[in-house]
Amino acid sequence: MKKIISAYQVKQAAKHKKIILSDAQTLITPEARDLAGQLGVLIQQQSPQPKSTLLHDIYPVKVVAIASDHGGFELKTKLVAYLRELGYIAHDLGPANDRACDYPDYAFKVAEAVSEGKVDRGIMIDSVGIGSAMAGNKVQGVLAAKCNNTLEAKSAREHNYANVLTLGARVIGVEMAKAIVRAFLETPGGVERHRNRVQKILDYSDSNK
Repeated sequence: MKKIISAYQVKQAAKHKKIILSDAQTLITPEARDLAGQLGVLIQQQSPQPKSTLLHDIYPVKVVAIASDHGGFELKTKLVAYLRELGYIAHDLGPANDRACDYPDYAFKVAEAVSEGKVDRGIMIDSVGIGSAMAGNKVQGVLAAKCNNTLEAKSAREHNYANVLTLGARVIGVEMAKAIVRAFLETPGGVERHRNRVQKILDYSDSNK
């Protein structure tokens, strides 16, 4: 399935970084193209990312992007402090308060930071964690996993090379969240047979754009 850039995406880009990445197969609606010119949004074509780099396992992790929606705001605040206590560079991508907001907006921010190589890993927190994982996995090169315990966090890294962790603030407590985050960040990717299997997921995604 081809990627489509719509007027909605242009409006969202205008609020933030004002750049939308596209490729040779991307369809840009006439309305989106006109609106981009009006709002000063750059639609920039990027070269396809080599398959060999999609599963490049950055380890040890140094830089982490973290964000939430209103439901995950309190837990996010505590995890930012915890990450910095552990010695990580933690980029808090928002929100700045617990007013109602849309989790996809912040999940995309985290996923894009990982996809573009600005950070080594990403963490996104909403009330349950499922929606943020769905959103994160829409971004090229991102493998987002929703984890409820340390076993799942380690498996997400060893077996699935996940580079974005999503958490549900209504599902787990603070101490479990800390343990999951630590396991996720401290576990390297697994053996070659797992890498090959995950590559099949990425290959399927790429072939259907």
